Amino acid sequence: MRFLLDNPTFAMACRQFDQAADLLELPRALRERTKWPKRMVAVAVPVRMDSGEVSVFNGYRVQHHLSLGPTKGGIRYAPGVDLGEVSALAMWMSWKCALMGLPFGGAKGGVACDPQMLSRRECEALTRRYTQELISFIGSRSDIPAPDLGTDEQIMAWMMDTYSNHAGYAVPEIVTGKPVSIGGSLGRREATGRGVAFLVNRAVEMGKLASPVRVIVQGFGNVGSHAALELARTGASIVGVSDRTGAVYRSGGIDLAGLQQHVARQGGVRGFPEAEPIDDREILLQPCDVLIPAAVERVITEDIARKVQCRILAEGANGPTTPEADEVLAERPEIFVLPDILCNAGGVVVSYFEWVQDLQSFFWSEREVYDALNRMLTDALAKILKRAEREKVSTRMAALMIGIERVAAAKKLRGLFP
Repeated sequence: MRFLLDNPTFAMACRQFDQAADLLELPRALRERTKWPKRMVAVAVPVRMDSGEVSVFNGYRVQHHLSLGPTKGGIRYAPGVDLGEVSALAMWMSWKCALMGLPFGGAKGGVACDPQMLSRRECEALTRRYTQELISFIGSRSDIPAPDLGTDEQIMAWMMDTYSNHAGYAVPEIVTGKPVSIGGSLGRREATGRGVAFLVNRAVEMGKLASPVRVIVQGFGNVGSHAALELARTGASIVGVSDRTGAVYRSGGIDLAGLQQHVARQGGVRGFPEAEPIDDREILLQPCDVLIPAAVERVITEDIARKVQCRILAEGANGPTTPEADEVLAERPEIFVLPDILCNAGGVVVSYFEWVQDLQSFFWSEREVYDALNRMLTDALAKILKRAEREKVSTRMAALMIGIERVAAAKKLRGLFP
């Protein structure tokens, strides 16, 4: 198995696990069962392109563990998707679900493609064929996909329809993050970003810094944009934003409404006339109160960690901070880290709410969704801070220890079959 997972992101996830497992003193046999993915699937996804030619894309789905219930995790469409990356993301999702007390194991999937280069028809064909290839592995009681990088509500609708046609009846609970009109949950689209903003505001209330708050957001997709909008609504000033096209900075604050209009027209933040262009790396180093990496993995490196000028590092992305950077941050107590498996957990928590609503055919108001989400985030943050203080460890390590401990305990109680 190990040679299939030769990937720096998976190596990083394993290193984090090993550090937490050492602190927990997990026995070797239980440690190995808790660490490695239960199931990894690789599929070929042939698609007839608009040109008439057939292209074959590589697709993946990894189910990390099923000890607490069905697996849960997103589907990403991105050029760099591979089995190692997906396995790392599935592992992090396991600890995230356990930390939040959800009855799920972690999963992740994806297709190696550039969604920006696909027509709508090609994207639909890709999604339906990928779903068909996974029919034997996904299910509302076994593995429930959701959107991730490069995917959205429409793609979840196509996945649901493909699975439902196979079943012979509507199965809305097979995916989450789908449109509200076909069984989605109010608040799901904004949940991850609003969860990031809620935790940042909780940290401010705890005295980690004084308001008003200056924020830089790296990544202006679904997570970063909604985090920025919610923080701006509650009084913060968004001074820097970047995405795959470039980065812009304005010390006096960026007009987010104008930036959104520009992104809708131009496809990215690059060229926004009301802010200054800045290098993608340099934007991470500008003075701010809150830095939100909300794009991809491993962007906060050791060098970046030495130079960042923030007071709160709120990890909207999965795995944005390398282990080497964590060692540097441990020497900088002035920076409070909201670790990824807490900070971006809003999406999977509201996905859980959506799954429950679909199973019961009873739907909640948006207020009910966010009240429940905020309670769960508040409780999880309190547990992390208490564990970090008791064990004298970082907030990241405390969060990982809580998640890994719960998964390991479930495996121990259930035993080894046969």
